[in-house]
Amino acid sequence: MEIRHSALDAFCLTAPLDKVKAVQRLWQDSLGMACDASVLFEAATPPGRPSQPLLVAPALVPRRSPFTLAGHAALMHSIAHIEFNAINLALDAVWRFTDMPQAYYQDWLRVAAEEAKHFSMLQAHLETLGHHYGDFTAHDGLWTMCEATQDDVVARMALVPRTLEARGLDATPLIQAKLRKVGTPAALAAVQILDVILAEEVGHVAIGNHWFHWLCERDQIDAATFYPAAALRYRAPTLKPPFNLAAREAAGFTPTEIAALPR
Repeated sequence: MEIRHSALDAFCLTAPLDKVKAVQRLWQDSLGMACDASVLFEAATPPGRPSQPLLVAPALVPRRSPFTLAGHAALMHSIAHIEFNAINLALDAVWRFTDMPQAYYQDWLRVAAEEAKHFSMLQAHLETLGHHYGDFTAHDGLWTMCEATQDDVVARMALVPRTLEARGLDATPLIQAKLRKVGTPAALAAVQILDVILAEEVGHVAIGNHWFHWLCERDQIDAATFYPAAALRYRAPTLKPPFNLAAREAAGFTPTEIAALPR
């Protein structure tokens, strides 16, 4: 089967384990598969998700201290939810957008496979705590931006990997610092999982940076003026410090972009 058709099939799967297996299999097989970049699919196709977790408004997701067992589980569940959404985000970038180079589709399949690995690690960690993905409420903020940019690949590259996912580069060291203070074996195991995720997320944001600038060059768009206009149009969240400057630099943000971050 063709790459983008297969990505759409995986995107529509609802069971997390089935989705993870399908993505990993697709990534392994993709180098020998054709890619018809001209095919247009139904844009309104919803992401495949399980019936749980219950999705609520962001303000209604309870905040819990990582210093309690339930709070630690809830924290790791929230990260697992981000990673599960990130699988669908990467698959969506593959099947939804036409007329991109083969390398674009390969890049986002790799991202999907790594996000699937992250989700599996977090799910296994939750099981050691007596929980599963779906046990806690969650919100849909990440997917909202995906829907908003479904007709604009330049805005998608600008605002999902380079904005929302880049926030994860900033937040992860802060979460790890709290877990180190907790100091339990479970908390320290979580720190190690987040080390793996952070290292690979730098690469994911770098992919977003690469294709954003590639698209801007192809379409003769001024990246410096497009980005703030797109952030305003699609109501991207306001960036707030502290920032993980080393990770952002490694992910390909320019010195000008780094200097423009709010202090």
